[in-house]
Amino acid sequence: MGNGNGRGVPYLPLIHPSQQPQPEADELSLRQILTAIRRRGLVIAGIAIAVSSGVYFWTERQTPKFESNFKLVVESFTEEGNLDKLSQIPGAKDIQNSSLDYETQIQVLRSPNLMTPIVKEINKYYADVTYESLIASNKLTVSRLGTTKIIEGRYRDTDPKKVRRILHEVARGYLRYSLTERQMNLKQGIGFVQGQLPLLRQRVDKLQGQLQSFRQQNDLLDPEVQAQQLSNRVSTISQQALETQVQLQETRTLYTALTKQLELTPQEAVATVTIAEAPRYQELLNKLAEIEAEIAKRSATFTDEDITLQRLREEQENLLPLIEAEARKVLGKNLPEAGVETDSPSSIRTSLTQKLVEASNQMQVLQVRQRAIGQAQQVINLQVKQMPVIARRYTDFQRELQVATESLNRFLAVQESLEIEIAQKSLPWQIILKPEEPKESVWPNKQRNITLGAIAGLLLGIGVALLIERLDNRFHSPDELKELTKLPLLGVIPYQKNLKKLMVATQQVEMMSMETIEKDDSNLPRPKWYTSSPFLESFRSLHTNIRFLGTDTPIHSIVVSSATSGDGKSTTSLHLAQAAAAMGRQVLLVDADLRRPQVHINLGLENEVGLSNLIATKLTPKEAVQRLPSWNHLYVLTAGQLPPDPTRLLSSTKMKHLMQQLHAVFDLVIYDTPPLLGLADGRILAAHTDGVILVAGLEKTDRSALLQTLDSIKISSATVLGVIANGVKNHTASSYYYYHNHYGNGSESEILKAKKLLLQRMNANTSAQDNTDNSDNF
Repeated sequence: MGNGNGRGVPYLPLIHPSQQPQPEADELSLRQILTAIRRRGLVIAGIAIAVSSGVYFWTERQTPKFESNFKLVVESFTEEGNLDKLSQIPGAKDIQNSSLDYETQIQVLRSPNLMTPIVKEINKYYADVTYESLIASNKLTVSRLGTTKIIEGRYRDTDPKKVRRILHEVARGYLRYSLTERQMNLKQGIGFVQGQLPLLRQRVDKLQGQLQSFRQQNDLLDPEVQAQQLSNRVSTISQQALETQVQLQETRTLYTALTKQLELTPQEAVATVTIAEAPRYQELLNKLAEIEAEIAKRSATFTDEDITLQRLREEQENLLPLIEAEARKVLGKNLPEAGVETDSPSSIRTSLTQKLVEASNQMQVLQVRQRAIGQAQQVINLQVKQMPVIARRYTDFQRELQVATESLNRFLAVQESLEIEIAQKSLPWQIILKPEEPKESVWPNKQRNITLGAIAGLLLGIGVALLIERLDNRFHSPDELKELTKLPLLGVIPYQKNLKKLMVATQQVEMMSMETIEKDDSNLPRPKWYTSSPFLESFRSLHTNIRFLGTDTPIHSIVVSSATSGDGKSTTSLHLAQAAAAMGRQVLLVDADLRRPQVHINLGLENEVGLSNLIATKLTPKEAVQRLPSWNHLYVLTAGQLPPDPTRLLSSTKMKHLMQQLHAVFDLVIYDTPPLLGLADGRILAAHTDGVILVAGLEKTDRSALLQTLDSIKISSATVLGVIANGVKNHTASSYYYYHNHYGNGSESEILKAKKLLLQRMNANTSAQDNTDNSDNF
């Protein structure tokens, strides 16, 4: 019964142990919340109904209460034309600053001193009302509306008429209080103002006298005007000083040049110019010049003995004393120092000499002017230095006087305003909403309470459902299993109640189906064939998915196990083997659970000789493997006698050789092992197979146990092929129903022909020795 391939044990690294995906943290997603709500719908509905019912009955038992209110516009007692004006800052009149402390005012309105007269008025109508029943019990509430100037009073009671009467009396009492308080405050304000006015007048008079004296001492009219004048004078004097400096420099330059040209001192130049302007002196000089010219002419012709020449010389000698005398007469005592030339100067020299004298005189004038400007600058600079001090003191006087005057004016205005206000009798507070008799009760609000109760019950139910879901550490759906493990979901096994009856019926149906197909007799009664149950059909789908995992290298050996006991691994192994055998494959089901074997019990087989006997003794597989009479291609190797140390047997070398021999003979070998958590049996066998398939029972398997099992598999060299969700309730196989509805209405012969054709196609891929006895292959 070989598979004809002559190969050893294949190894499919579908999911490498080191590359197995890590399960993510157990976070509550929206889909999980919706799933929990759907799963725990009865709990949520029960809690919601219970809470809503409780709220409804509690609401019905409550005594109805009525409520009304009044509103007062509250102003500060001295807000306009009152003492607040005394604290206003000039230039900041737009700043709104109310002097009324609303929190304090509300406490005053609730105080016993104010409420006692009001309670006495209320007692005229209702004698049972006291201060404690109003304020201490919080039946009467007084509060401010937001940031407005409105105070609201509310009262709640079972009698609507009583509510209106009490609020009416309270509002009247508050208005009386506001009037009394205003009168008291106004009187206090007038007294304060009248006490301050004499001091303010005295201060204003004193400041005015100081300012007058200061202006007289400093000849001060207006500091700003005088400062401007000083500035202009400083600029003018600076300009004059600059111009004088320039002129003086020019004059000095001219003076130096003329001095070099004429070689005269200023005194000589003055003398020369003076003599040059004397007519007598000039006449004598001209006559002297004529004589000297005549002498020169006669000397050229005659000798010194010439009488005319001698006479001319005598005249010359006589003129010289006259000229000297005339010079002394013109110049006075300066003649000896001047050293005046007796020769008649030329007009050019005379003009230059005159300019020299003018330059000398101009220099003296400019020097005097420069000294005068310097002195003026010193004086004006001193005044400039003193002006800021004077201006500051003047400004201080002005400011103090202005502040004092404004204070005096404000006090006078406030006095007049307070006198007018105290004469008025109008109420300072104004009622804008009068209390009305309530028509409908405000407590309890049935509709609102029931609505809130329903919402609270629903939220509480959802919270309890989520809490139960959190505390419930089991899998509830295949999607949860797939999402947590991050492994392929190979199969979804529906929940089957009468599983043992179904197994017996399946064997009988298989025998009847095979006999019917072989005889091909359409007159026989139609049997219920394999696909008539979603439970059995799910194993065919599981087998197909396993075959698709090994498209490149077929899967010939698998370990079917679970994390803990009771997950249905043995049942899954058995039905998977039956589905594979029905598909035409030579299948061997090995019961490797040497601790609590179940395969032989489920199939009703003997367990005298099995796997443990093959490993521990010299028995051959031929003597231990059993063939099911109702299945052509299904063989079973039971567990055999239970050994004292199963792990030692399964990890032996003989077991490895046995597994290699079985893998070479059968198309598919399925090992049913003990649970993996805490036991090494399944992991030992999985290391020598194509992979492990984990069975998780919904509503049974613990999540942490499954995660620990996956962690333990990582340590070994085993490969996890995927997981199977077992015991799925409310499962519908749509493909099955479509198939059943499509073919269920046909005749028996058509169904049998389809069955026969399907099996023929399955058997076409098997070897020629598929129908021989299994014992011939060992």
